[in-house]
Amino acid sequence: MLPDFRVRQRDYLLEIARALTQELDLDKLLSRILRISIEMLAGQAGILALKESSGWRVAAAHGIPAAFLSYLEPLLAEEKAAELNIVELNRMLKELTYTASMGLLNGVGIPLAAHRQVIGVLFIFRSYPDLYSANDKMLLQSFADQAAIAVYNAQLYKQISYEKGRLDALIDSAADGILILNADGTIERCNIAFEKLYGSTRAEIQNKAHADIIHWKRRPEGQTLEEAQTSGWPLTTNAYLYVEGDLERPEPPSLPVGITYAPLLETSGALRNIIATVRDVTKFRNAEEIKNTFVSIVSHELKTPVALIKGYVSTLRREDAKWDIAIVKDSLKVIEEEADHLSAMIEDLLDASRLQAGGLTPDRCDIFLPELAAQLAERFRTQTERHTIVVDFPENFPIIMADENRISQVISNLLSNAIKYAPDGEICISGKVRPEQVIVTVSDQGPGIDPGDIPYIFDRFYRSEQAVRKTKGAGLGLYLAKAIVEAHGGRIWVDPQPGAGARVCFSLPRP
Repeated sequence: MLPDFRVRQRDYLLEIARALTQELDLDKLLSRILRISIEMLAGQAGILALKESSGWRVAAAHGIPAAFLSYLEPLLAEEKAAELNIVELNRMLKELTYTASMGLLNGVGIPLAAHRQVIGVLFIFRSYPDLYSANDKMLLQSFADQAAIAVYNAQLYKQISYEKGRLDALIDSAADGILILNADGTIERCNIAFEKLYGSTRAEIQNKAHADIIHWKRRPEGQTLEEAQTSGWPLTTNAYLYVEGDLERPEPPSLPVGITYAPLLETSGALRNIIATVRDVTKFRNAEEIKNTFVSIVSHELKTPVALIKGYVSTLRREDAKWDIAIVKDSLKVIEEEADHLSAMIEDLLDASRLQAGGLTPDRCDIFLPELAAQLAERFRTQTERHTIVVDFPENFPIIMADENRISQVISNLLSNAIKYAPDGEICISGKVRPEQVIVTVSDQGPGIDPGDIPYIFDRFYRSEQAVRKTKGAGLGLYLAKAIVEAHGGRIWVDPQPGAGARVCFSLPRP
């Protein structure tokens, strides 16, 4: 039979080994291993050093004077010490112990090895001079073998926890929505971006079937996930799946999205997960609509003046006819007007392109708006006989700093619109003075602006149904006016007055 203390050591070792395998916090585990080792061998102090890629590191210490530890740690961190194997490290520690204690301490070092790889060393100090027995070393080695496995598992757990945390951070910081689906189509996880896109909380989305969350308002472009899986995807082909359409949400409106599905397969080839990346394609769709509108409007608006110019020139060049001087003058007037119209449209398109490229930079100088408005009113009076254009500014109107050419462009666009859309009556350019800004208003006595069009009239290429039917234009005048006013630090808006004509106002800051 084993002596009683041997039985106690054995039972103690088994109990501790079970406890260690349940501890996954690496720092707590290392401290516990060290304290148990010191207690088992009736030691006074000890250290536990781990071997890392950069070398040896004191991961836990107990009963070690701060001065000795402060000397030991940088010594282990040296480049030469990092290359020491376990035997050389033990020899170095024993020499240091003997020297530091003036021969009063002895110690034993036991390697921690897991999966045939040394991951650390336990070094225990005792203050009495007798040597460690073979039983001591065997007991410590048995414990060290269990401890090494526990340390190895804790290191793996720490690494896995770190990787999981990093993956969680990557998924939740992604700008696109992400869904992780199980093989049966259940949503295992979604990120913050998808919560915002869809308009529901994570708890309301996760553990639901994919088909319960992804509903299309109308037939999308491309195969849906369910249709592709019916055809054998992804086992028949490992290619990505892309579908684009209007995603229905718990709260309207629907959202234009593009979803990319990527399969994650087991080594056996079985489907493990499907990663769905959901991107809001509203901007891309708007850009496509703007491009189509641009092509449609510009092709029509450019074609009309070009056709008129060509028609009048061809008529005047006919050799079989002699034209009266009055007819020639009228024809040349039409050609000149259409050329001016064409030139103005091209200039507006160029301004719109400049805005897209980086905005407008005003060339500021002193401007007296009443005088500028009077000059523009005189110029536009020659363009209409059906309207009366008046200017109404208060006395002592302040001089402001602005780009004269650009502000002229804004007022000209507003006057031109008033002449186009008001059949007749008075058109007024008026001004008001406020403590920090001035306000300019162009009003007419026409039918006014439809309330449904007001939110959109400053959008690029927007033209109401009434405007399309009655007048020519590319829908850039008010868009450019808004950009110019905002570049000056002001704003532009419609003052709705149903039945009392259109009133468009803009403000400019005072110096």
